[in-house]
Amino acid sequence: MGAILYPDSFLIPLSLFLTLGYHAYLWHNIKNKPSTTSIGLDALRRKSWFQDMKEGDDKKGLLAIQSLRNTLIGTIFSASVAILFNLALAALTSNAYNASHFFRSEILGSQSGKVYALKYGLASLFLLVSFLCSSMALGYLIDANFLINVDESCEFPSLEYPERIFERGHLLALMGNRVLCITFPLLLWMFGPLPVAIASVALVWGLYELDFVGKCKQRKKSSL
Repeated sequence: MGAILYPDSFLIPLSLFLTLGYHAYLWHNIKNKPSTTSIGLDALRRKSWFQDMKEGDDKKGLLAIQSLRNTLIGTIFSASVAILFNLALAALTSNAYNASHFFRSEILGSQSGKVYALKYGLASLFLLVSFLCSSMALGYLIDANFLINVDESCEFPSLEYPERIFERGHLLALMGNRVLCITFPLLLWMFGPLPVAIASVALVWGLYELDFVGKCKQRKKSSL
């Protein structure tokens, strides 16, 4: 008797490889070709805006605080969603495992206890990483908020340290948001591996349209 080959064994690794591979490709473009990605362009604009703001008047300083407040609100929202989903996932695990015995199908994937532990354990791990990144981003952004309003003195002969704290906060906020996005397809694993694969393809397509806006615009211009 041959062993049953469940779709989990190839669809789940393929989905993870697709999402993680896309972000590796995105990171490569941000480092080497920042002007081709919206994230790289935003980083360049933030650097220029940071320099102008520190050398500008009080109005620009007020604009900086308002912009940081919007980023803080988004990061707090991501951290709250991550921890709430993790708590709900922990409460759902036992009930879902008990109900899984009534739905036996190869389409839904393996229903063994080890696979169920892997399903919810992997999603919970990603949620905790997202919460950790968002929490660290909040600390960096709050420090940046303080350092931006500190008058230039002997303690800060240059803008390198405040700018580095500022960029770390934005980077960690981005990481927390992206890890949270990757988690959503994994949460669909309870309905089977096929929804995970479909959701991963849809996620990568949507993020590509968001991250490579300049490239899409260039294609539209060239087609006209």
